[in-house]
Amino acid sequence: MSKDLLNLVEKKQLESAIKEAEKNTSGEIRVHIEKKCEGDVLDRAAYLFDLLEMQKTKLRNSVLIYLAVDNRQLAILGDAGINQKVPVDFWDKTKDLMVEHFKKGDFFGGLSGGVLSAGNQLKKYFPSDKSDTNELNNEISLGD
Repeated sequence: MSKDLLNLVEKKQLESAIKEAEKNTSGEIRVHIEKKCEGDVLDRAAYLFDLLEMQKTKLRNSVLIYLAVDNRQLAILGDAGINQKVPVDFWDKTKDLMVEHFKKGDFFGGLSGGVLSAGNQLKKYFPSDKSDTNELNNEISLGD
């Protein structure tokens, strides 16, 4: 089960990384991890994006980092507000960083580095302001 992919300490540390990444952006970041992806990775990420109700942010500026461990599949999916403002290759740097960590067997480092990179990327287009609130919870969602 995917609940074994991160221990409790790592899960809390990753949730703290999300909180840290969101400090300088109004963007919202979620992470979903599961063992296997049946079908197309982007279709699965889009399904989970809807299931997690990530489209309900005011500026439509949420991002899902999706990882299927056994299939070695990764998707980073931004909402409509992000996609209207950023270049097509916007998430490539974040993906490359994550993959480099994963290749070294550093699963947690890849995830936390990806989260922090996503926050850094988002702040360019969606800087934080005084009215910013945490619109989505930072809890890591895990599939079977």
